Amino acid sequence: MNHNMTIDEIQDELIDEFNDIDDWMDRYAYIIDMGNALDPMPEEYKTPQFLIEGCQSRAWLHAELDDEGKVVFRADSDAIIVKGIISMLLKVLSGHTPAEIADAKLYFIDKIGLAENLSPTRSNGLAALVKQMLLYAMAYKAKLEAGN
Repeated sequence: MNHNMTIDEIQDELIDEFNDIDDWMDRYAYIIDMGNALDPMPEEYKTPQFLIEGCQSRAWLHAELDDEGKVVFRADSDAIIVKGIISMLLKVLSGHTPAEIADAKLYFIDKIGLAENLSPTRSNGLAALVKQMLLYAMAYKAKLEAGN
């Protein structure tokens, strides 16, 4: 993963990849492949504490600040499509600073037509996941600004 790319550059790259795939069944297959390629989440994070509220399927999200002050997200889901969506969100947001993540405008979800091709419950789950990632980033940002 290229950590020198900005959040927007990564989003644009994802949009380009999806633009090359015309058929939605193929797009779903691609999303599922991305989910399968996701680094496994350590089992100790698969606890109620890290469970995303509002997801129809079970999805977990864990965040930590690395030595360089970048937020590293780990996530997983027991639903294959959700896992693929998670992998895209991690690709876009993980490895950036709290400020970059807090300020990010996630436009790729709409641009690739994901939102309208998901069931309402999946869309809600996606929104809940994004919200939780931003909350983590804002909490770290506040902590860093407070200087501890």
